[in-house]
Amino acid sequence: MPSTRARRGGPPSTEPRSALADIVDHIGHLLPAQGPIHVFIHHNTLHAFEHLPFDDAVVEAGRLFGCEPYLTEDRYRGELRRGRIHTSDVRATLAEDLGARGDERVVGRLSRLELRYRVLLRGVPARTGPALQWTLDETDVLERLRPDLPTEARESFGVDGLNDLSPEEERRYVRALWDACRDAAQRAAPPEAQSRPAPMRDRDLVLGVSDMDLDAWVHPVLIRVSGAFLDQGLGDWTMPGRERGLHRCFVDLYHRRLARLCGPMGAALQRVVREDHDRGHDGPASLAWSLDQLGVDASEREPFLRGEALALRGFAGMVRQLELRPDRVPATAVPARLEDFLAVRLLLLRAALAHAGSRLGFDGSLPELRAWLQREATASAPPSTDERAWPLFHLAQLAGLSPQLVRGLGPDAVGALEAELTELDGTARRRLLHRAYERHLRHRFFDALTQHPPAPPLAAPAYQAAFCLDDREESMRRHLEEVDPEAETFGVAGFFGVAMYYRAATDARARPLCPVAIRPRHFVAEVADEERAGARGRLARRWARLGALVDKNVHLGSRRARSGAVLFATVGVLWVVPLVVGVVFPWVRRGLARMGPGRRRAGRLAIEHAPGVTPPLGDRAGFTVEEMADVVLSQLAPIGMRRRFAPLVLLFGHGSTSLNNPHASAYDCGACGGGHGGPNARAFAQMANDPRVRERLAQLGLAIPAGTWFVGGERNTSSNEISLYDEDLVPGGLRDVLARAKQALDDARRRDAHERARRFESAALWLPPDAALIHVEARSDDLAQPRPELGHATNAVCLIGRRERTRGLFLDRRAFLVSYDPSDDPSAALLEGLLAAVVPVIAGISLEYLFSHVDRSGYGAGTKLPHNISALVGVMDGAQSDLRTGLPWQMVEVHEPVRVALVVEAEVSALRRVLARSDALRRLVDHEWLYLAALDPGGDAIVELTSTSARPYTVEHPLSVCRGRSLRHYQGRRGHLPFVALEPAAEDLA
Repeated sequence: MPSTRARRGGPPSTEPRSALADIVDHIGHLLPAQGPIHVFIHHNTLHAFEHLPFDDAVVEAGRLFGCEPYLTEDRYRGELRRGRIHTSDVRATLAEDLGARGDERVVGRLSRLELRYRVLLRGVPARTGPALQWTLDETDVLERLRPDLPTEARESFGVDGLNDLSPEEERRYVRALWDACRDAAQRAAPPEAQSRPAPMRDRDLVLGVSDMDLDAWVHPVLIRVSGAFLDQGLGDWTMPGRERGLHRCFVDLYHRRLARLCGPMGAALQRVVREDHDRGHDGPASLAWSLDQLGVDASEREPFLRGEALALRGFAGMVRQLELRPDRVPATAVPARLEDFLAVRLLLLRAALAHAGSRLGFDGSLPELRAWLQREATASAPPSTDERAWPLFHLAQLAGLSPQLVRGLGPDAVGALEAELTELDGTARRRLLHRAYERHLRHRFFDALTQHPPAPPLAAPAYQAAFCLDDREESMRRHLEEVDPEAETFGVAGFFGVAMYYRAATDARARPLCPVAIRPRHFVAEVADEERAGARGRLARRWARLGALVDKNVHLGSRRARSGAVLFATVGVLWVVPLVVGVVFPWVRRGLARMGPGRRRAGRLAIEHAPGVTPPLGDRAGFTVEEMADVVLSQLAPIGMRRRFAPLVLLFGHGSTSLNNPHASAYDCGACGGGHGGPNARAFAQMANDPRVRERLAQLGLAIPAGTWFVGGERNTSSNEISLYDEDLVPGGLRDVLARAKQALDDARRRDAHERARRFESAALWLPPDAALIHVEARSDDLAQPRPELGHATNAVCLIGRRERTRGLFLDRRAFLVSYDPSDDPSAALLEGLLAAVVPVIAGISLEYLFSHVDRSGYGAGTKLPHNISALVGVMDGAQSDLRTGLPWQMVEVHEPVRVALVVEAEVSALRRVLARSDALRRLVDHEWLYLAALDPGGDAIVELTSTSARPYTVEHPLSVCRGRSLRHYQGRRGHLPFVALEPAAEDLA
C-alpha cells in the first residue's frame, strides 16, 4: 500500500460557475422525470435518449443505468412455443435486418440469414468462467447433442443414421465435435485483450480493493436528509431553515455534533461539513470546492457527477422535478436545486473516502487516493480457449457441421464464424426477437383494419358521447354501441383542451389538469353554492374537517411511544372493526361511504375570466369568451362532429379510485397530468353551452344547433361508476334523451365490468355482469388489494381516424382510439395539431409500461408489497431505499411490452407534410420509438411510414368473425384475445 504525506486538495477551481451549472443541467436531463406521486405522469422512461434510434438508446441506457434493454431470450422463446411469435415473424425480421447480406453464404451451404435464423430460434447459452467449467464438468452437454436441433441440421451432419446412434456413439461424436471446436479456436487469431474501463465511481474503485461500500455509509444519511427536506407533511416535524435550500440546511444541522452520529465516517464528516460551514459556501460553491478537493479534472466532471447523481437517481430526479415544476407539489413548494443535492452528496463522499483511506492505511490526499485506486483497476483477461470454443460448439450443432468439416476450417473461416457470433451476440438476438414479437401484434392490427369494412355512419344519432382516447375506454365505447346502436361515440384527449389549474371546493391547493408538457395559464375553481348545498353541505364540510383532524392526530400519535400506547389501549380495539370490515367486506365500506354526508357536492365552476382577480397559480382566473371558443373549436373541429350534432352530447373524463395505493394517480388520466378528467369535461360542457361562445364559434365556421346541450361527466375506470355534472341545467325537452343515455350507460358499464373481470384471477369466469360489477367495485374499496385495476396494461395499438373504421371490431381493450375525420381537413392542419396533442401522451404511456415490464426493478418500481410512502412525494422499499420510480409490477405484469403501432387515417402525403413540420413527431417515428402507418381514407390500404420511407402492407392473416356481441368472444377466457369482427346475431337485433 503506497503511503504519502497528507495534503489538502488543489487550489480552488477557476472554472466559471455557469459551466458547472451547465453540467448539472445536462445531468438533470438523464434523471427520472417523474414528479410527486400524487400527480404520477406517464412519460418515456428514456426521454433523455430520444435523439438516438430506439435500439441504440436501450443499449446505451442499459449501460448507464445498469438495466436490461429487452426481455430475456428465454421469454421470447417461450412466446415462440406458445404461438405469440410465429417463425415467419422471425424470418421476416431477419430478412429486413440483413437486407442483401442475408443471401451471402457464411459456412457450408448455409446463408447468413439461415444460420442466424437457426441461432435465433434456439439460442446459444451464455457461459463463461466458472459457470462454463461447471457446465462442462457436471452436465451431459459433452455427451449428447442438443435436443432442439432442427431436422435439417441432423441430416447435414454427414453421419449415416445419426438419429440411431447409441448413447456411447453419440458421446464420442459430441466429444469429437467439441475437440474440433477447441482446435479451431486455437487456430484462429486470438482476440485482442480489452482493457477494462476503470469504474467511474469511487465507490466501485474502493469495492475493488476492499469490502467497504461507500454507498452504505453515504446513502442512509442522504436519504434521511433529502426526505426531510422534501417532506410535504408526513413527518412529525419540519426541517428547520428549508427556505435556504438543501445544502444550507444540511450544513447548518451537521457541522456540529450531529455528524458524529452518521456511522463509521462520522468524525470525517464533521470535519468536512465544518470546513464547508466556515467557508460560507452556498450549494454551487460547495460543489465546485468538493470537486477540487477530490481532484476531479474539468474533463472528468460531467461523468463523475453523472455517476454520483444516478447512484440515487430517484431522489436526485425528484429534487430536479420540484426545481423545474414547483407547481406540482402536493402541499408546500421547497427551494429544491439539483446543485444543492450534489453538493451534499459530495460532502458525504469526501468524508466516506477519507475514512476508507484511513482504514486502508493510506495517508495521502483524496486525489492521490483516487489515483491509486484507479491504477488498481486491472485489465480483463482475453477469453480462454473453452470460452471461445463454446459458442462455436453450439453454432456447429445448429448449422449441422460435422467434426471433420470443423477441422477443415482455416483460421480465416473460423474468424469469420466468430465474427458472426459476435455480431449476433445476446443483445442482438434479443433485439431481433423483440422486433418479431412486436411485428406479430402490429400486423394483426393492420389485418383487422384492412379487412374490416367501415360501419355506415349514423345519419341522426340519438345522443353522442365523447370519451378519453384511453385504451380502457375502447371496451366501454364498444359496449355502449352494442347496448344502444343509435349512440355515437368519439375519442379525444381526456383534458378536452382545457389546460387549467383546478381547485375543487374541498381542495386546499390547486393542481394542473393537462399534459405535463403544458404549463397552464388559467386557474379555475369550483365554488360551493351555499343556497343549493344548504345545511347538508355545511354538515358535510364540518364532518370533513373533523375527520381530517382526527386522522392527522391518530396518524401522528400512533407513531410516538407514549401517545401510541394510550391510543392503542383506549381506542385501538375500536379501530379493528372498520379495518376488518374494510379488508374482508370492502363493499360494505363502499355502501357506508355512499350513505355519508357530502358525497355529492353542490357547486359550479368559475370558468369565466374575472378581471382584477389574482389566482394562486397561473396567469389569470378563468377564460375569456374568445379563449373558450378556441378550446371548443380545437376539440370539435377535427373529430367529425361538425357534420351532425345530436340533441345531447355527453363528455366523459375519467379517473380512478382505490385504497392504500400510493400509485393511485398512475391509474388516472395521463392527458390530465395524472389527475381526474371530470373537471375538464365539466368545464368544456359549460363553455360549449355558453351562448356567447356559440356565437363566436359560428363566426369561426362551427355552428352548434340551439337544441344541442352538452353535459360533462366522469367515468371511474376502477369501480366503473359513472357520474354526470350539472344535470339540473339540462333543458326539460332533453330529459327523456338523458334518461335513455343514462340507462344505456348503466347497462354498458356492467358489461364493461364483466369484460374487465375476466382478467382478474380472483374473479370466477362464470360471473354474470351484475356480480362482475360488484367485484370491480369491491376491488376499488379493498384495503388489501394491490390490483384495484390493471390500468393501461395491454395497451399496444392506436387508430387516429373515424369511428366507422373500428365500430364492430373487438380490440381487447388494447387500442387508443382518437377521433379524426380527414374529409374535414384537406390541408392536414387539424391533423398536425391533433398529433401534437395526443402522440406525446400515447407514446409516454406506451413506453413507460414497456420499460417497467422489461426491467421491473431497474426501470419499474418493483412489487408494491414492500412500498412505503416517503415525504408524500414517492415510495421506497421498506424503511429506507432510493425513491422507486416507474410502475409497480402489479400494474404491468399482464402487459406485453411493445411499442405502440400508430395508424392514422390520412393520405401518405398529408402525413409526410406533418412529419416535415414537426421535429418531435419525426424524431419519434424515424428513431422507431413508435411505429407509424397511414390508412387510406378512401380505401383499405395501409402504408408503413417514416419521414424517408414508405412500405405498403400486404395482408398476412384473415380476420376472424364472431357472430354475436363482445360477450361471445371473451366469455370464459383470461388472456390476450385476437382481434375479431363482431357481427350481431339475430337474437342481438331482436
